[in-house]
Amino acid sequence: MTTQPKSSRLPALDQAAQQQSQQLLAQIQQRIHQQGGWLSFADFMQMALYLPHLGYYSGARNKFGDKGDFVTAPELTPLFAYTLAQQVQEVLRQDAGAPSGDVLELGAGSGKLAAGLLNCLAALEACPQHYFILEVSADLRARQQETLRQQLPAALFERVRWLDSLPERLHGVIIANEVLDAVPVHLMRWQAGAWYERGVVWQNNADAASAQTASLMGELAWQDRLCTDATLWPPIDKEALSEGYTTEVCPAAQGLVASLADCLEQGLLLFLDYGFSASEYYHPQRSQGTLMCHFQHRAHDQPLWAPGWQDITAHVDFTAMAEAGLRHGLSCAGYTSQAQFLINCGLLQALQAVPVEDSARYLPQAAAVQTLLSPAEMGELFKVLALSRGITLPLRGFVQGDRRHQL
Repeated sequence: MTTQPKSSRLPALDQAAQQQSQQLLAQIQQRIHQQGGWLSFADFMQMALYLPHLGYYSGARNKFGDKGDFVTAPELTPLFAYTLAQQVQEVLRQDAGAPSGDVLELGAGSGKLAAGLLNCLAALEACPQHYFILEVSADLRARQQETLRQQLPAALFERVRWLDSLPERLHGVIIANEVLDAVPVHLMRWQAGAWYERGVVWQNNADAASAQTASLMGELAWQDRLCTDATLWPPIDKEALSEGYTTEVCPAAQGLVASLADCLEQGLLLFLDYGFSASEYYHPQRSQGTLMCHFQHRAHDQPLWAPGWQDITAHVDFTAMAEAGLRHGLSCAGYTSQAQFLINCGLLQALQAVPVEDSARYLPQAAAVQTLLSPAEMGELFKVLALSRGITLPLRGFVQGDRRHQL
């Protein structure tokens, strides 16, 4: 197992966590051997996050909230779901005023966003016919079911369906909140006038002395290989690059957008995530890429540490996502910061409805709204991209501050 990065001062794994991570590490070692001694980082990231029962998202452990590794917007405040519901109900009502269609949420996390959306849509008299959840993790699916049973009336819970794959056709709204950042990426490095792909090898270590590594007698290590696949070359002017420039490309995310476009018969595809347009993403000064790991609310840059026990993410190239949608018949209906989207959809008015004199309720909500809107936190780094088919109305979330011209 790779050693713990000293600079991050990460908490030590307990014995059960070490054993589970070693099980995953053994499978990664086997895959490296099967692939001839070198595994692309994208394949490593896929295993580290999604290998059944052992990967970070597929394993049984807390990931969200104060007791997990990070906090998402739905965990911060129910006002996020309330605000998002304003945009969803607008789309569901667009045909003749009466709500119609379904909602599909990808990777529903703890289930709080689904519960909040359904309760808010019910209050707006704009319930979808079905609320579909596509969740690859059996553990998260079980947690979502528990959350929704507790927080929804029985009549609303009956509208929820869990899916194992995308539906062939969907009329309505597809929501992906912090999904694209967890799609495996390829790591690319510019050196000696050519693009190299960064991969993972197994480095034998006969002198391994720690209890964590003794049984496997080795550890993961980086190795770069010349990349002859031009489809993986980042869209950037090579003349502007410095030696060692490192970045990511994510064809799998583009493939996901294409699949979603193919199933969206009519309606809206809404992505909320942290990222940039291509010109910002691949700026020559962003020379170390965007790859980041999260463990117990600590961010660090050591993705080979403790496979299966930390989140691994990369920022989203929203230009590539929009282009993938356009290639598959969608229109780009809006692109803006999360702060501008939430303000357009009435987040500040929702906060004003919380009684200021009830400090026990108001102060936590005000702090959460500050986090969602602040340029120094989630307000600017997070973006919202809307791709649509057959939508004729202007979308409320983008009436001001639309940045489509930046894509």
